[in-house]
Amino acid sequence: MSASNQKQNPGQEAAPVSPFEGEEQTAQTASQQDEAVQPEQNLDVLLAEAQEQLAQYHEQLLRAKAETENIRRRATEDVAKARKFGIEGFAESLVPVKDSLEAALSQPDQSPEAWREGVETTLRQLAAAFERNALKEVAPAPGDKFDPHQHQAISSVPSPHPEGTVAQLLQKGYTIADRVLRPALVMVSSGQQDAQ
Repeated sequence: MSASNQKQNPGQEAAPVSPFEGEEQTAQTASQQDEAVQPEQNLDVLLAEAQEQLAQYHEQLLRAKAETENIRRRATEDVAKARKFGIEGFAESLVPVKDSLEAALSQPDQSPEAWREGVETTLRQLAAAFERNALKEVAPAPGDKFDPHQHQAISSVPSPHPEGTVAQLLQKGYTIADRVLRPALVMVSSGQQDAQ
């Protein structure tokens, strides 16, 4: 028995000391150190995973930004091409009209009837070109309701037609795809003038 055991437990017999007691304490201390090291290792693993995920997100962001820039550039090119070649179809429709007019002028000796027939044919070609390209006439008849979106009033005159209607068409207007290209010039009825 050791003297220290006797002092601690007077009257009791001291328990035998294991030769491995020191090793157990060393093992416990080592496991405590391992537990302290493991959270550091876990943090390192989590940090590495977060950095890898961040790199993936950054790469996805760069790709999305590049794709957006490509879409913007293509849209700009498409708009420029549409402006440059947008009237191509309409121009193709007008080429035969010009050919007909030139052919008519190249004939030196024409009768008035032949001349008129040629002009009417050319006018039909022009009307067909307008129709193919959604260019429509705005030609209100006298008595039609005045539409400020498609008609332009030059003046107001007394007429047999109700007030606020078209009294006379001065010049046809045109729309292209439901958009006014040129309003029809009209005189608007102010109603019948009282006889005095």
